[in-house]
Amino acid sequence: MLLTQTGGFGWDPFSEMRRLQGDMNRLFEGYHGPAAARGYPPVNLWVGDNSLVVTTELPGLGRDDVDLTLGEDTLTIQGERKLQANDKQIAWHRRERGHGVFSRTVELPFRIDPEKVAARFHNGLLEIEMPRPKADLPRKIKISAK
Repeated sequence: MLLTQTGGFGWDPFSEMRRLQGDMNRLFEGYHGPAAARGYPPVNLWVGDNSLVVTTELPGLGRDDVDLTLGEDTLTIQGERKLQANDKQIAWHRRERGHGVFSRTVELPFRIDPEKVAARFHNGLLEIEMPRPKADLPRKIKISAK
């Protein structure tokens, strides 16, 4: 039993739920690694003058290892980091870079012109530039005098 702030004895179900959530987070972090608990691959997303730019670091992968899918208001980055043939023969002392299938979906803050999306992959850095449709760009309104 827990002592409540009012001085009486009682059971706090929210405290138990927080403890259980912490236990589950530690369980999954240990199984998949810390990156899986945070979301992999990590992404940066910012708005430029007339477009949205998303970057993500995917070391050890090439452009053929990654698939991009643009939904109505989402972008999904997915792929697979495969084990190398000799990985099974190595006696690892530390291995922090994971392997396996990954998928990350991010919500887009505005509509994208799908015909003008450009993706570049260089030295493990994936950069996706997604312009807004011209009809959705903010327009300046001139105020006239009467």
